[in-house]
Amino acid sequence: MPISADDEADAAPGSPASSLPDGFAQRVPGYLVATGITAGYQRLPVIHEVSLQVGRGEVVLVMGPNGAGKSTLVKALVGQLPLMAGSIHLNGEDISHLKDDTRTVRGIGYVPQSGDVFPTLTVNDNLEMGGYRLPAKEVKPRLEEIFELFPMLAPLRRRRAGSLSGGERKTLGIARALVPKPDMLILDEPTSNLAPLVAASVLEAVVGRLAADNCAVLLIEQRVTLGLDVATWGYVLTEGRVRMSASSEQLGNTEDLAALFLHAESAAGRDNQERHDR
Repeated sequence: MPISADDEADAAPGSPASSLPDGFAQRVPGYLVATGITAGYQRLPVIHEVSLQVGRGEVVLVMGPNGAGKSTLVKALVGQLPLMAGSIHLNGEDISHLKDDTRTVRGIGYVPQSGDVFPTLTVNDNLEMGGYRLPAKEVKPRLEEIFELFPMLAPLRRRRAGSLSGGERKTLGIARALVPKPDMLILDEPTSNLAPLVAASVLEAVVGRLAADNCAVLLIEQRVTLGLDVATWGYVLTEGRVRMSASSEQLGNTEDLAALFLHAESAAGRDNQERHDR
């Protein structure tokens, strides 16, 4: 049976595994732990009391229909939106009130849905921009490590990013975020606007490799089937709240998943119609 978000929220960061619900206790310790976070715009909350965790070596998927609050959640986690309630811990440190650039220094990498590369710069220059916080003598060796990690980028190093294919550009965006060696990477819909085969390649070849290297990965993804194939755990977000939390295998097999999506999209449609009628 899937685990409810309400059960999971009862466990504070660092609680003994025995106090957690069945299934949740089987996960690795949380490297990023968000507890009961609420955030939004102009004092109006969009996400409500959201709790989640991501451990080292995990790929954790957040899925939900349009308007569920996924983008707001990401902005709250990376520090682009202040919290109205709740807390965020990274490796045991409370980072709830740190700015986004400070969270980057602490080890959070972020690949936005768009604007993740500089299109007029070459692949090599984009990667060098990603390493601007590194000591100068470490940048070139780190770039060579990146090219070993992403060999498809090596022959493209002198190409302008704007001339790359969608899959190549997204791979570059992820590679750029990895240059400063983050321990945690947040990917906001990395397969958006990509062809199905390219999307599968990005998720399987790139995201899976990050987890194998012990990086904590939080994946926001609309292509639920592809996302569940690479994820170890998932959260279903609808109407700003976590409605379901379970292993990717459990989520893939539950009949409630489609019902949650359909209910949320129906509710959003009714809200839009009501606003229009007014």
